[in-house]
Amino acid sequence: MADVRLASPQGKWILLTTVLGSSMAMLDSTVVNVALPRIGRDLDADLGALQWTVNAYMLTLAGLILLGGSLGDRYGRRKVFVVGVVWFAAASLLCGLAPNAGVLIGARALQGVGGALLTPGSLALIQASFHPDDRGRAVGLWSGFGGIGAAVGPFLGGWLVDGPGWRWVFLLNVPLALLCAPIAVGHVPESGDGRKHTSFDVLGAFLGALALALVTYALIEADWITAVLGVGVGVAFVYVEKRRPDPMMPLGIFASRQFTAVNLVTLCVYAAFSGFFFLAALQLQVVAGYSALGAGTALLPTTAMMLLFSARSGELADRIGPRIPLTVGPLFCAVGMLLMLRVGPDANYFADVLPALLVLGLGMVTLVAPLTATVLASVDVARAGLASGINNAAARAAGLIAVAALPMIAGMGEEAYRTPGAFDDAFGRAMVVCAGALIVGAAVAFTTVRALPPDCRRPECIRHGSITAPPLEGERSQGRLG
Repeated sequence: MADVRLASPQGKWILLTTVLGSSMAMLDSTVVNVALPRIGRDLDADLGALQWTVNAYMLTLAGLILLGGSLGDRYGRRKVFVVGVVWFAAASLLCGLAPNAGVLIGARALQGVGGALLTPGSLALIQASFHPDDRGRAVGLWSGFGGIGAAVGPFLGGWLVDGPGWRWVFLLNVPLALLCAPIAVGHVPESGDGRKHTSFDVLGAFLGALALALVTYALIEADWITAVLGVGVGVAFVYVEKRRPDPMMPLGIFASRQFTAVNLVTLCVYAAFSGFFFLAALQLQVVAGYSALGAGTALLPTTAMMLLFSARSGELADRIGPRIPLTVGPLFCAVGMLLMLRVGPDANYFADVLPALLVLGLGMVTLVAPLTATVLASVDVARAGLASGINNAAARAAGLIAVAALPMIAGMGEEAYRTPGAFDDAFGRAMVVCAGALIVGAAVAFTTVRALPPDCRRPECIRHGSITAPPLEGERSQGRLG
């Protein structure tokens, strides 16, 4: 029964544990990039291993996040959330103790499994627990604190790398989990969606994750036989989803032209974002000579701007419609990435780095809230959670492919990040590719997105500070988080 009041002690405990849980997953998506050069040096890892350090996590998270939401619906959101927190902490401990790159990559994949279990449950628990009069404020606080976590992530990662060491980027999750899990067990009421479930689409989840894994491997290792296999498995995934009575990703939802178009925009912009933040952290350290802390601090303006101004952007989009923000926002981001071409050896932060990040941040502020709102408004209310889950998974899959493909497209060799001159040249080519993806996204938005009735004044749409994926939204009619 959703009757907990926010001002009550139980309400504060629920808010605390959901913020802690979502912050663990969100922090890990932002702090690791800053640690990559030090990880590579300490573990004698080449660029491909660094790509897998990022992508192993995104692979299992993107492939299983829809299934994670369904598991919470059936077995209880609190139960699955707590399992996810404990799993995530155990995998983080293994990451922190990893003796070599292979163990680290495997542990990162396990982290993604934990993230897929806890991430959908975090918001779903709030929406299922709080009284309707307090739910909006609770979700707003959850989103705001999550945005703060995203904003301080690169700074915290840099401080840990330059201080206690890169292993603490992962080990920090263990005490957070030891605090989060007992609070959830003791203070968060259990909830489910109240429906009978016949089966889970385990085959669909497996095929989706396998297709992503094969394509990612093919792009990192330049193995075209694996690429063909990946495409074949992707076709099998679509076939299975089309024929199953209760698929993980019902293909019928793409009958909405607007939903399909906005997901294409999502693929373009989040591929560019993920590629940028993966390479920018390396560029600032390898080429510009920044410390890990300096690089993390340098990247703060983008997420800080999103945290401070996304609400106003969402309100503006409600008034003028989504087409202009979804067209102009990617173009601003493209200009910001092209301005990063000025960042080379001995780059001046205020003259070279900050202007690029401010323009990029302006574009992200303009874009992110209307993107989420348009996704939710393009389908029936009863399918909002499913639509949001697909959009979130699409963004993460786009980031996964970008981190795998961009170094190859830009001509980065396995040892490029150890050679400042070679990395600088390839970084410039990569920024042009990212800007091109954003321009394509803007063109898709301009030609396909049309005005919709206002549908997303909800806090999770407009108070969103993450740079890695759109926020997840729960279904209000059924309480299901897709």
